Amino acid sequence: MPPHDETSPVGPPAGSVRRPPPARAGREGGGRPDPRRPDPRTARRGDRGRTTAARSGGGATVSARPPAGKGKKGRRTAKQKRRRVYKVLASLVVGGLVLLGVFVGVVYANTSVPDLADVQQKQLSIIYYSDGTTEMARLGEENRINVPLDQVSEPAREAVLAAENRNFYNDPGISVTGIARAAWNNLTGGSTQGGSTITQQYVKNTLLTADQTFSRKFQELFLAIKLDNNYSKDDILEGYLNTIYFGRGAYGIQAAAQTYFGVDASALTAQQGAVLAVLVRSPSAYDPANNPDVAQDRWGLVLDGMVEQGWLSSADRAASVYPEVLPVSTANLSYPDGPEGFVARQVVAELQSKYGLDDQDVFAGGLRITSTVNKAYQDAAAAAVADVMEGEPENLREALVSVDPRTGAVLTYYSPVTETGTDYVQAQRQPGSSMKPYVMATALEQGIGVETRWDGSSPQRFPDREAPVRNSGGASCGNCTLVQAMTRSLNTTFYGLAYEVGPDAVRDTALAATGMPDTWSGGALDGVRTLGNREGTTGSAIGIGEYEMRPIDQAAGFATIANGGVRHTTHIVSQVVDSAGGVVVSPESVVDAGTQAMPADVASDTTYSMEGVAEYSRRSLDGDRPVASKTGTQGQGEDNSDAWMVGFTPSISTAVWMGNDSPSEPIVNASGSIIFGSGLPGAIWQQYMDAVLAGTPVEELPSEPIISRGTGNGVPEPTTQAPPQTTEAPAPSTTQAPAPTTTQAPVTTTPPPTTTPPPTTPPVTTTSSSSAGLLPGPGPGQNNGQPGG
Repeated sequence: MPPHDETSPVGPPAGSVRRPPPARAGREGGGRPDPRRPDPRTARRGDRGRTTAARSGGGATVSARPPAGKGKKGRRTAKQKRRRVYKVLASLVVGGLVLLGVFVGVVYANTSVPDLADVQQKQLSIIYYSDGTTEMARLGEENRINVPLDQVSEPAREAVLAAENRNFYNDPGISVTGIARAAWNNLTGGSTQGGSTITQQYVKNTLLTADQTFSRKFQELFLAIKLDNNYSKDDILEGYLNTIYFGRGAYGIQAAAQTYFGVDASALTAQQGAVLAVLVRSPSAYDPANNPDVAQDRWGLVLDGMVEQGWLSSADRAASVYPEVLPVSTANLSYPDGPEGFVARQVVAELQSKYGLDDQDVFAGGLRITSTVNKAYQDAAAAAVADVMEGEPENLREALVSVDPRTGAVLTYYSPVTETGTDYVQAQRQPGSSMKPYVMATALEQGIGVETRWDGSSPQRFPDREAPVRNSGGASCGNCTLVQAMTRSLNTTFYGLAYEVGPDAVRDTALAATGMPDTWSGGALDGVRTLGNREGTTGSAIGIGEYEMRPIDQAAGFATIANGGVRHTTHIVSQVVDSAGGVVVSPESVVDAGTQAMPADVASDTTYSMEGVAEYSRRSLDGDRPVASKTGTQGQGEDNSDAWMVGFTPSISTAVWMGNDSPSEPIVNASGSIIFGSGLPGAIWQQYMDAVLAGTPVEELPSEPIISRGTGNGVPEPTTQAPPQTTEAPAPSTTQAPAPTTTQAPVTTTPPPTTTPPPTTPPVTTTSSSSAGLLPGPGPGQNNGQPGG
């Protein structure tokens, strides 16, 4: 049978007669086609459906629709285009949601939660020396007593819930709003964080690492949901309260109750529970022993939250008094007992302040932390202190710190352990003449060269100071070069130089070189302007070191000079990995690009001006190794309170400080003689530097100045001699101070001075070029004396 169209019959039905079609309107008789209309059989396909010609008398009209090409559709309207875009977007969204749902389902199904009884609740963190293998300290020695939830008082539980997760018993284990807020903060450049419920915190503390990444937080999300589905809320809360770190070495609420209040967790009151609840977020920051005001403010907020939840009556809240907290006991802390304990504290402080890790991460996260401190250098510092200080008064305190000028890494960090627990590397003490290199650098930036001659006669009066300024030991030089004045540590020269270049300019130079903040944060000078007096001003006394600095600041500042004026941020952490081996802090990230704190030629000439000090002070290094250094002594009336020796080679900058716990107490050696910078501190510095540099290549220092000599304002005309008879000091001072015979520093032409301690003083002090302080300083809070060499 031949093919045929299914929509039409093959032939007419039987018995039917096909009738001719009726005549259409508009055709002329006999059914002939109207000449005004095209024959449908011959009309173009594209003309179908167009408007016909007028039926009365006129010509054919043109269709309003534009002709379309053969086989093509007409153009889409804007509305049709929008609909098509919406359909595509809707399809993408639906498809994405389907894929996300499948992905979430697969991930959730494959997420396994271990038995909570098998969860490791704490992992020790270990700090290593710079070699990455020698242990320095273990953080997080366990002080934990697990207790069932019914042995934690209900008010204490409610206090923790009020502080951390008020909707704990109703949430699905995660906080959707918290996660959204955290995600937005992360995407917009804020710190990486999570909106953590108690369940999420428990997961993070026990099942995950401290890695601050999105992948870790993604794991936290699924684990929290599954944990919430697999365990009861009481089980999760019990594990959480036994896991969390409360500070002072206490893990879990039972150990915390005993550490802070001397009671069991079952006996905690609402008020005591609120104290502990505050500590959960940041044990160090909210410990009432560290920040009582902040701790009590947050304590009140926790109690207010308990009232809002109906867990504490308004009357009980109004009657609440902050409970008495036990003092801090070092037995609860996990830092080493020796000097390494101070290093470990600095490591922890840097991890928290710079890298955002919290106490839980550091003390229970199983971190492996490599410090920058060199074990051999640390041992050399301890040996030098022990050797030099044998038989010396027990009230003397020392600090020694070294910095790598090329990276800012702390190589040595030594402070003795005393009953006060003071870290003397961080002690705020007056630097005396060890401040003078910053004055020199400032003068060089203003075009005053190191070979410029200056009036160093003693005493001298200056417009901004009532009392005259005197040189130590009666030294005087009416016309010395600035190199000679640096070597001999002439106070009158550098006070006058600071006055001319501007005290604030000197301060700016010192702050840039050291990285010190504009205002002190912490210590006895908290809130006081750095390198200024307590009234907030800086005078020319900055030129002779009457404003406090710390040993770490001096080591960093001199490192900047040693590094051609480029300052690298001081740091003590080299690398951190988590318990799974993931990198938390990489070695490449710890060293910054450096900041040009002073011009390279200024740093070079400042170094040149300091090269004669060690030999002049009889503290030269083995083999006459080139070294730039500066002594410093700060006085209290006729006595000294602080003594310094600071110096560097291109590879290491070291500061040594000596004093005691009270600046008003004079420092004297075993023979009763005043201690100067080149005395006991100088001996420690010399022995230590020889030890750590032994066997290393000799590094050269600048052999000549770069900046041409400038005169400055009010500087005497250059002369070939500095006649001692023109000085204003009494006759004995002119015969005792070494007078230069050439324009070069007296280090090569004159013997050590005999102006300092009398001949009966032991060698470590008789060779000193240091000075006893003589006169009161200019501002409140300053010691009553003047510095020397």
